[in-house]
Amino acid sequence: MTTDDPADRANIPTWRPDRPPPVVSAVPEATGTTQLLGYNRAHTPRPALVVTAANATEVAAAVRYAAEARRSVAMHCTGHGLVDEVLGSVLIDTHQMKSLTVDPHRRTARVAAGVVWSEVIEAAAPHGLAPLNGSFPGVGVMGFTLGGGLGPMARAYGFAADHVREVELVTADGRLRRVNDKREPELFWGLRGGKGNFGVATEMEFSLVPVAALHGGGIYYRAESAVEALHTYRTWTLDLPEEITTSIALLRMPPTPEIPEPLRGRFVVHLRVAYLGDRHGADSLLAPMRKVGGILVDDVRDMPYTEIASIHNDPPDPSAFWERSAMLSAPSEGDIDALLRIAGPEAELPLAMVELRHLGGAVRRPPTIPNAVGNRDAEFVLLALGYLTDRNTGAGFRTDELTEAGERVIGALAGCDTGGTLLNFQGTATAPEQVRCAFDPDSYTRLRRLKQIHDPGHVFGFGHVIPAGIQE
Repeated sequence: MTTDDPADRANIPTWRPDRPPPVVSAVPEATGTTQLLGYNRAHTPRPALVVTAANATEVAAAVRYAAEARRSVAMHCTGHGLVDEVLGSVLIDTHQMKSLTVDPHRRTARVAAGVVWSEVIEAAAPHGLAPLNGSFPGVGVMGFTLGGGLGPMARAYGFAADHVREVELVTADGRLRRVNDKREPELFWGLRGGKGNFGVATEMEFSLVPVAALHGGGIYYRAESAVEALHTYRTWTLDLPEEITTSIALLRMPPTPEIPEPLRGRFVVHLRVAYLGDRHGADSLLAPMRKVGGILVDDVRDMPYTEIASIHNDPPDPSAFWERSAMLSAPSEGDIDALLRIAGPEAELPLAMVELRHLGGAVRRPPTIPNAVGNRDAEFVLLALGYLTDRNTGAGFRTDELTEAGERVIGALAGCDTGGTLLNFQGTATAPEQVRCAFDPDSYTRLRRLKQIHDPGHVFGFGHVIPAGIQE
């Protein structure tokens, strides 16, 4: 959250719901609000009204106002999931909603809408517990979890959505509801995977897992080792136990001072490892990958769970980026060769990262309480990410350049592309036919019925929207 210049919000009304609502007669056509910029700076929000909510009652008042004013609602916490300018919206800012409690006996956490994963990690750690957060703990809990939530322990424990016990949310009619597998079970099913399509989640209870420490980190290889590293990784992942979750990324590192000298400004291959076992077991499992030549850095070690962010080492500072995903079956040797031709060290590619995350294990199994998260049968998810042109430095690339490059990368893996996507990695792919790819066909039909019941007017009409009704 930034507060760069109050003038940036001069033409955008703000409202605290403990006061009478303003009359909004027009939408600023040129002015955005940098005060609500988040982690992804690709879009500057241009709402009709900004509502800073302190609790669920104020969220409900904002949703009722939006419905009466016939404006769609957009949600904002950290700005990781911002995929457009939310033009003309009633933008509900939840970052002040920071309630967080951990019940060590029930192994649960209950959090409000403004809580981020790093706060849950710190609160759970003294009890020897951990949440199923993502690779970057600065992400907000709500959007990550309701979009599925794929994290560093996914093969051992599945998606974060699989562990949700209850959601408190405000639906399009302005009602505050508590939803679980006993109360409104169909809505509870759709919320977990359907993301922001059915309401504003104001509070959530979810299970924690008994993990205080793990053996994890990264191995970085030279560009010259890319072929050997990726082919070894392909065969290595065929029979790994569920206790180990890994990914491998082709990285074009920037020449910036915060990047360590061995990696700065170079093309590197980064193996990411999270193993829920001891060093002896990890050393045995990692032996094939450590035989790959050209290791620049080997930082795999015993660590407390509080250091989980060091595995992926995602950049902590906000930036403007583009991303897209594809779900894959097991790639063949030829598929890996095709990927290396497009994204390897010899290729001219504007993407900063092309990553393969290994799935299977608990990701594949349906959860105890079924939910809408789709594409569980995939073996890998491909994530392509690039940085947009920085207005200050000129570094980066245009959206069309990144989109074209991403299509080439995904096209290189057409032989194992399942046609599915991961909703949280969709980026700006928000067209109905693109959103549909994140779900199994029957689940998508079921979600459209739920949308028709709970939000036929598309009050929640920004982001990865599921159309109401059955017919296209």
